[in-house]
Amino acid sequence: MAGSSESGSSPEDEMRISFASHTFIVPKKEINMFPDMGKWKRSQAYADYVGFVLTLNEGVKGKKLTCDYQTSGPVEKLIVLLNTLDRWIDETPPVDQPSRFGNKAYRTWYGKLEKEAENLVSMVIPSELSAAVAETAVYLKESVGNPTRIDYGTGHEAAFAAFLCCLCKIGVLKVDDQLAIVFCVFDRYLQVMRKLQKTYRMEPAGSQGVWGLDDFQFLPFIWGSSQLIGHPTLEPCHFVDEKVVNEHHKEYMFLECVRFINEMKTGPFPEHSNQLWNISAVPAWSKVNQGLIRMYKAECLEKFPVIQHFKFGSLLAIDPVGS
Repeated sequence: MAGSSESGSSPEDEMRISFASHTFIVPKKEINMFPDMGKWKRSQAYADYVGFVLTLNEGVKGKKLTCDYQTSGPVEKLIVLLNTLDRWIDETPPVDQPSRFGNKAYRTWYGKLEKEAENLVSMVIPSELSAAVAETAVYLKESVGNPTRIDYGTGHEAAFAAFLCCLCKIGVLKVDDQLAIVFCVFDRYLQVMRKLQKTYRMEPAGSQGVWGLDDFQFLPFIWGSSQLIGHPTLEPCHFVDEKVVNEHHKEYMFLECVRFINEMKTGPFPEHSNQLWNISAVPAWSKVNQGLIRMYKAECLEKFPVIQHFKFGSLLAIDPVGS
């Protein structure tokens, strides 16, 4: 996207001009029955979403969370948005209730987001693209868990990645923002989600328990394993060593995920996180990364219980690729 066209305007400016006359759509569900899954896998949305995940995967390869990267105005505004969600958790303490899990105060917190989502997103999107606010805000609302079930899972995480993907598609986030998208915005999102999960004791949505990779997240394991490709000393076998995790978790997303699991779960690691334990036996991070991408497609993107909740609009369209 770097460089400029003959007219002297940048591709970003041209993208904004083209979106000025674009018809935005409030996203809705399209995958209502299992046979609809074929429609999803052939869709422009699937191609764009997977492309987005893989582009970021390539962008963070071999880089630490603490490396230098630029933070643009929109990235800073996204951090302000996430800080607001964090502050609302502090303002909405858990209530006393008989059940340990699924604290009902979460619904009060979620109610604030539902009411304010479009206002929050309009602070990130420039006024000339205000028509995109309603479409993109849906993905933000979908990205923090379900207020009925008080649960959170990889489908909610995917909605946040979709939210960021939409911001890229309308030119608010640029190619130069790649590192900041993962290391700054997505990392902050994870911090807020972990606080939500702990504060309101949220249930894992559609968790496979001990046979799943993690109760709540998946993408930080993919991008986090890419960060570790080519590391001179840290190998996959090291992440089951708590000392190594505590030493390096601020630099590598994968290790921060493991640290959170160690904090939340008791008992031997192979028992509570069997899949991860198996992954620690893989010899190289590049193999771990490739395996996790395949697993993400199979266990998340190609699973009806996850994708039935995904919403499609004009930016992430259900139409077949190239139509």
